Amino acid sequence: MIWVITGTDTDVGKSVVAAVLAAGLLKHNQRVAIYKPTQTGVTGKEHGDVQQIASWLGDPQPLGVFEGIRLKHPMAPIDAAQEEGGAILAAQLPTLDTHLRHIESLARDYDAVIIEGAGGLLVELTEVGETIADLALACQARVLLVTRPDLGTLNHTALTLEAVTTRGFPAGALVMGSFPARPSAVQLRNRRNLELLARRFHWDWGGYLTSGLGTDATSGERNEALWESGEGLVARLIAKTMRSQLETHQELGAQSTRFGL
Repeated sequence: MIWVITGTDTDVGKSVVAAVLAAGLLKHNQRVAIYKPTQTGVTGKEHGDVQQIASWLGDPQPLGVFEGIRLKHPMAPIDAAQEEGGAILAAQLPTLDTHLRHIESLARDYDAVIIEGAGGLLVELTEVGETIADLALACQARVLLVTRPDLGTLNHTALTLEAVTTRGFPAGALVMGSFPARPSAVQLRNRRNLELLARRFHWDWGGYLTSGLGTDATSGERNEALWESGEGLVARLIAKTMRSQLETHQELGAQSTRFGL
């Protein structure tokens, strides 16, 4: 199974959701790879998002973390490449085919591949303008869209879901990446409205993660809160997937009956 984690914006909690999903899959004895096509804002041996995820989870053996390219400026991939090395480096960004070959290789070696995007769904990854949406479609991934609880989230989320729908994506899952322990009235209403929005687009509602999950453990220590949250998230997603498969099976059975098969 290949998953793509994207967001309605930057800093919505994609890495935490990726960590929680990985933890849940690892608990189900899955070998998990996490792939970041473009990591920006880091240099040298600094931890990027995927290394941070591995650290949060205590570096479990069945987990592998990989990057396509890393760039030092905290910008969108094209801008970061141009800022660092001009048009020459921008031309050397991995192509969509390069990313796909890497993902296909990981899919042969691991049971599940989690791809964490940079920013939102339509952020450009390649010099010719291909996006995380193009990558997700090409590898037939299931999309997990991470959103905020704050004012404005309904519009941003609806716009992203419309963009996904018009591109022919199969139904994915919507997850709130960081929900406060003491939510405001707006945040409480948005939590409910986001669940309704997911249903309107025939997407699964993956629930919400509590704020601070990525900071509950000191560096190098296994973050037990992430592991516990992972169990719940994967249970919800697996239940939804199984229900969808059952409905498809029942529909096929009904068609067979109608056509005398």
